[in-house]
Amino acid sequence: MKKPKKILAINFGGIGDEILFLPALSSLKKEFPEAKITLALEPRSKSVKDLSNLIDDVMCVDIKGKHKYLALLKLIIKARFGKYDMVFSSGANQLIPLLLFLTGITYRYGYESGTLSKILLTKAVKLKKNQYASAMYHELITPVTDFKTEYPQIDAGEIEKEPNSVLIHPGVSKMSVIKKMVKTWTPEIWAELVKKVLETDKKVYLIGGPDDKECIEKIVQIIGETPNFENLYGTTKNIMDLAKLTKRAEVLICSDSAPMHIGVGVGTKTLALFGPTDEKKLIPNNEKYIAIKNKNCSCRPCLWDKRQTTCESLDCLKIDLNEVIKLI
Repeated sequence: MKKPKKILAINFGGIGDEILFLPALSSLKKEFPEAKITLALEPRSKSVKDLSNLIDDVMCVDIKGKHKYLALLKLIIKARFGKYDMVFSSGANQLIPLLLFLTGITYRYGYESGTLSKILLTKAVKLKKNQYASAMYHELITPVTDFKTEYPQIDAGEIEKEPNSVLIHPGVSKMSVIKKMVKTWTPEIWAELVKKVLETDKKVYLIGGPDDKECIEKIVQIIGETPNFENLYGTTKNIMDLAKLTKRAEVLICSDSAPMHIGVGVGTKTLALFGPTDEKKLIPNNEKYIAIKNKNCSCRPCLWDKRQTTCESLDCLKIDLNEVIKLI
């Protein structure tokens, strides 16, 4: 096999999925340092390029829009004329091998998903979902490299840690809310946690994205003017600003959402709230990155594997906040 000059990677999902995909791109770059990597992704996730120098270009494909089939056709056309030597796709759909075949790219890699994958792919990799998602994605590239990158790495520059600082990001993506995937506490519970953290003489910074405006306003209303508490909502202009803030903090407390993956990427101690989702798939097995969970809730995790929306009782989110303080 000749060393590729251009590689196309296809990974659809939210910004968190793209961050989790970075270790695979990192190992590809180590194996083929001269190759240019293009990442095909959804428009909502294109900002991942600002977090990493591994991605030379992005190709936006609106597969959630009204004209998704037209978007996929455009992807095929761009891939055919892009002169790519190699393509990887993280999709598990049985028609993904056909999509890759239609691109005309010589070397095609994806997950084993049936007969088509065995016929049309250069190598079909067995899909193993019950592991950290970065490791799952990384297995896609094992046919072409022995390099192994365990965690996402985000270059936020040299930033000194602020002693005794805790950054709290209570929000989740708008997509989760629309799909009725309740994965976080109410603003009232987050406010109670803020108060408990302040009692430990920590400096608390509150942050959130555009989707979190209502939640942030409610927390600030409850907390009021309080020493060592600062609302930083609206001060971050882009995702790199959030990464820099996260790197500066000693501890990040957040939900199972993109900020959690940013915390891992910049190496900040991260406490992430896990209710119905499976922490084994979404956060590294490392003492620096800790899942906040209800250990007595026998029905969790359930979201995605057992059900597509969360239940009404939400017992999985009933957690003693004093236990969270101990983790800090």
